[in-house]
Formats: sequence, C-alpha cells, structure tokens
Amino acid sequence: MLFLPAAALCCLCSALVTMAAEQLIQDDLTLTRRVGESVSFSCGGINKCDSEYIRWYQKIETFKIILRIDTKDCGIYSDYAHPQKQDFSAGNKHNGCNLKLEKVKLDHSATYYCSCYKSAPHRGWYYIFGSGTKLSVTDEQVVKPVVSVYPAASRAHLEGNSSLLCVASAMFPPLVQFSWKRQKKNGGEAEELPPAEGEQLELRESGRTIAIRMVDGSDSDTYKYSCWVKHEGGTVEAQTQQEVPAPAASCPPEREPADLPALQPADLSFQSQCRVKLLCLLYTVLIVKSLVYCCGLSLLMILTNKGASTNCTHAD
Repeated sequence: MLFLPAAALCCLCSALVTMAAEQLIQDDLTLTRRVGESVSFSCGGINKCDSEYIRWYQKIETFKIILRIDTKDCGIYSDYAHPQKQDFSAGNKHNGCNLKLEKVKLDHSATYYCSCYKSAPHRGWYYIFGSGTKLSVTDEQVVKPVVSVYPAASRAHLEGNSSLLCVASAMFPPLVQFSWKRQKKNGGEAEELPPAEGEQLELRESGRTIAIRMVDGSDSDTYKYSCWVKHEGGTVEAQTQQEVPAPAASCPPEREPADLPALQPADLSFQSQCRVKLLCLLYTVLIVKSLVYCCGLSLLMILTNKGASTNCTHAD
C-alpha cells in the first residue's frame, strides 16, 4: 500500500478543498422533459471565472464540447464539431446566460456541464466545472421520493460515534441529494449539519438510494436527526426523526493476562542439552553423507581405471 508523505497529503487536501470552493453552481440535479418540450440549463457562480466565456459540455459516454457563450451579451460561438450544436441556443435569465433547447429529442438525454477558465499565480490557466445537470427525455412523470431515516448498526458506536441511515425510494428520476439536520431533544431550533462534519457514504441500487452518515456521539446532549432529500420534484423531509444518544461511558479495559512463570534453570539446562544433541545429529548425518559420496566416487574411479587397463592389454 502506498503512503503519501504528510506534506503531500496536506497539499492534496488543500487542493481538493480549493476545487470544491471554486466549483460552478448548477442547482438542478435533473430535468425531465417530453419530446418537443423546451429546457434551460443554468450555471451560477460565474464571478469565480477569469474569462468572459462559459463553455457547455454534453456527456453521454464521453465529454463533448457543444459551444461557448459570451457572458456579456449571451452571444454564441459554436465553432466546434458537435453534431447537435445547431439545436442549442442561449437565453438571458436572471441576468445570466443559460443554455437552451427549444425542442428536445430523445438523443438529447445526457448530462450537461458548464465550465470556464480560471488563473492562479503558480498554476496558470485551468478549468473549473459545475456539478452537472442530467436531462431525461421521457414520458414518465416526475415522482417525489419516499424518505425514511433509521439507526445503522455499526462498530463505530463503540468508538464514540454513531451512524444514521437515510433511504430515498420510489422516485423518478433516480438522482437525489441528501442533507441532514439535528435538533436537541429538549427543544430548540434545528441546525443543518455541514458536509464537512462527519462522513457520508451513498449507495445506489435499483429503485432507491441509501445514505449512511457518521455523526459525532461525544456530545453529552441527545439529538434528534432528520434527513432531507433534494429532488427534481421538490425537497422531501423524512417523516420521522431518529434520536442518537450520547455514548455510554466506556467499559474498563480487560485485565491483561498474568505473566507466565519464569523458566527454571533445570528447564534451561534441558533445552540446551536438546540443542547440542540435535546439532550433533545434524553433523553426523552430514559426515556420513560426505563419506558415502567419497566412497562412491573412489569406486567409480577404480572401475574406470581398471576398464582402461584391460583395453590396453587386449590391444597389445
């Protein structure tokens, strides 16, 4: 397993945080349309860009650039080889330039990403992207998810942490985004858990998406946690709250086993004698093997010389 040095790991973490902070904003996770309807893709946070152009990409299997839009006047530059570039246009909405499709087709089903240039003193020019918006062209109706929250069994509770499980199911489109809030049991205003607090694992399978969230159980208060799910059909809150009590005091460590009794001098003497006898036996075996080898080699030489002398006698 490869371990990064501490300095390299810190630089990597800083880079990831910087990338997340510089990400463009695409509020729509998914958009669902029927054939022939119109759709518009928004891109926020363009004040982070150091260029006046926003590039739009389509991803089906690979990324393909569609066009770029001038943020000053929403002018389009489509000097790219995308086969559908004539289907797209730019629309001015809320003082921003959106990517538009006047009439969607089945082959427009894809994920769309906005991007722009940014510069840094030691990095030069580089791209920053939005999180993407998935377009589904279908006759199916948008269905909100059913959301439930449960305690998740985990060994982490023994280490002072707990875990919660939130399930979103029976929704269309299937993409959702999870968030968590907590409220003290004795009342008070609910507060949202920031993404950086705790850890979260998401599992996607047919018909549902599961989020497992690690929460810190070191606080002495007891909280009620609720799960919120963002979906194209709207934001849905779990109908039930889950309590996560503060962890109980840890159990005292098990008593270490008593030390084994020390070996007596008689035992040590016996072990030494056994080692000596074993070495003697080993050397004896080696000497016997050497003698056998030498005897065999001498006998072979004698037979060879005798055969040569006989041949010489017959020749005379």
